[in-house]
Amino acid sequence: MSNKRSKSIVNILLVFGIMIFVNIIGHVFYGTLDMTEEKRFTLTPATKKLLAQETGPIFIRVFLEGEFPAGFKRLQEATRDVIEDFRTHNPEINYVFDNPSDGNPQEINERRKALGEKNIYPTNLRVKDVDETKQLIIYPYALINLGNREVSINLLESEVIGVPNEVVLNNSVALLEYKLANAIQKLILTRRNKIIFLQGHEELNRNQVKDLRATLAPFYDTDLVNLDSVVSVPSSIDVMVIAKPKNTFSEKDKFKIDQYVMNGGKVMWLIDRLAVNLDSLQGRSDYIPNDYPLNIEDQLFKYGARVQPNLILDLECTRIPLVSGQLGSGKQFDLFPWYYHPLVAPKSSHPIVKSLDRVNLFFPSSVDTVKTKTPVKSTVLLSSSARSRLQFTPVRLDFEILRYEPDPSKFNKGEQPIAVLLEGEFASLYENRVPEQMASGLSSLGLEYKTRSVPNRMIVVGDGDIAKNLYNSETDEFQPLGYNKFERRPFQANKDFMINSIEYLMDDEGVIEARSKEVKLRMLDTVRARSQRGTWQFVNIGLPLIFLFGFGFLYNYWRRKKYGKHNRAA
Repeated sequence: MSNKRSKSIVNILLVFGIMIFVNIIGHVFYGTLDMTEEKRFTLTPATKKLLAQETGPIFIRVFLEGEFPAGFKRLQEATRDVIEDFRTHNPEINYVFDNPSDGNPQEINERRKALGEKNIYPTNLRVKDVDETKQLIIYPYALINLGNREVSINLLESEVIGVPNEVVLNNSVALLEYKLANAIQKLILTRRNKIIFLQGHEELNRNQVKDLRATLAPFYDTDLVNLDSVVSVPSSIDVMVIAKPKNTFSEKDKFKIDQYVMNGGKVMWLIDRLAVNLDSLQGRSDYIPNDYPLNIEDQLFKYGARVQPNLILDLECTRIPLVSGQLGSGKQFDLFPWYYHPLVAPKSSHPIVKSLDRVNLFFPSSVDTVKTKTPVKSTVLLSSSARSRLQFTPVRLDFEILRYEPDPSKFNKGEQPIAVLLEGEFASLYENRVPEQMASGLSSLGLEYKTRSVPNRMIVVGDGDIAKNLYNSETDEFQPLGYNKFERRPFQANKDFMINSIEYLMDDEGVIEARSKEVKLRMLDTVRARSQRGTWQFVNIGLPLIFLFGFGFLYNYWRRKKYGKHNRAA
C-alpha cells in the first residue's frame, strides 16, 4: 500500500516538474506558430534583416500599462507580442510597459510635462460602464532608445471620419511592426539621408515647406538647392522634391535632373499644370487659367507619366466660405462645397497609402501613364472618387457653379489618377541627342553619360500644394502641413502621404513593406448570433457537460468491471 502511495506522489511531483520546466523553457525561448490566414504574427523579411544587424542595446518603453477596454487591451497585447517577436531576432532589445497615470498628483503632472516635452500627448478615452461613462487618459505611445538617441512613435492611428473605432484600432494593430521597425531603422542609421527641395523655377519657398522640413529634420538632412549652383546633382542626394514649379526649366536643368535619375536619384514631382488658386477668382466675375510654361512635359512623358492640362472636380470635397446674405450692416458667410478641392480617399493597398485617411487637394490635375521604351511599372497611389468630372483648358472658372445643386449625371468620369508611383529602368530624355556642351561638361568631371537608369523609383503628383503649409509673413508663423483654413482643421494625411512617399523612395531595405500587412477584422454577425443564441449556448456549455458526464460514467463502469473481477478472484 505504501509502495502505491509513493508511486502516486512521485507521479504527481513529476507532472508538476514537467509543467514548471515547460514554463521556464517557454519564457526563455519565446516563439509562435502562425496559423492565421494573413500571417499576422510573421515578421516581414525586411524587418528580420533589419533586426539581424548589430545594433547595440535597444530599450523600448511602452506607455500602455493598466486596465483598458477590450479594443485598447488588444492593442496593448499586440504591441507586447510584436516586441517579443523582435526580441527573438535581436536579443539586445529590452522593453517595459509603463503607466504614466501611476503615483500621486504631483508625480503624474511632472511625468506628463516631461512626456509633453518629447511630443508625447495623451488621448482622452470615453469608457461606458454599467452605471456611468468615465474618461480615461491614455498614452498610446512607445519611446525607443539606442545610446543617446531616442524616437517616439504613436501606436494609435488617427481617427477617420465615418470609420468605426474598431477599424481604427485594427489598423493600429496592423501597422505596429512597421512603426517599430521604422523607428529602429532611423536610430541605427550610420549616415543621415539627404533630401533637397529644388529652387530656381518659383517652387514652394522655404517658408511654404517649413513644416515638412521640420518633420523630416530629426532623422534627415534637408536643404533648398538651385540647380544653377551645381554642375551636376551629387549622388549623395537621396531624394529631390520638385514642389509646384511655375517657371520654365532650361535644357541644362533638365539634363542635370535626367542624369541624376539615370544614376539612381529619386525624384518626387509635385506639379501644378494650370495657374489657378482661389486668389485668382477674388474680385473677378470669372477667370481662365493658363498653363504654367514648365517645359518638362517631354521629360515626364519619357519616364512614363503625363500631367494633363485639366482640372478634376469631385463631389467628395472640402468647403469654402461665400457670401450667403446680409446680417445687419455686415455680410453673412456660409461654407459651400468647392468641387475643385477634392478629398481623396486612398484605395490602393500599397505601403505608401495603406490605412491613410483622406488627403485634401487643391485644383489637382489628372496624371496619365504612358508606355515607355524601358520596363516601368506604374501604381496609382491617389485617385479621385467615382463621382468626379474633368474640365480641360481653356475653361472659365467662377462661383456660379455653387448657386445650383450639382447634377450627379455630369460627375461621371469615374476615378481619375492624381498621384502615380513609377518603378523600373527609365530611359534618358537625351538619348542620341546630348548637346556637345553638356557632354564635355560631364567628361571634364569624370562622369559618364548614361542612356538608361539603374532600377529606380519616382512619384508624380498632379498637385503642387500637397506639400505646402500656410505661412503668415507678418507673424512669421506657419500652420501644420495639411491645415485647411476654411474648414479650420488639419488633414494629417497630407503630411503622412509626403513622409511615406519620401521614405519609400529612400527605403532600399524594404522595411516600409510592413505597412501593407493586413489584419482582417472579422466582425460578429449580431443578427445571426441572436437567432442562434440557444444553439451556440448548448454547443459551448451543454455539450462539454454531456461529454464530461459520459466520460465519468464510462470510466466508473470500466473501473467497477475491472476491479470487481479482481476482488471476486481474491
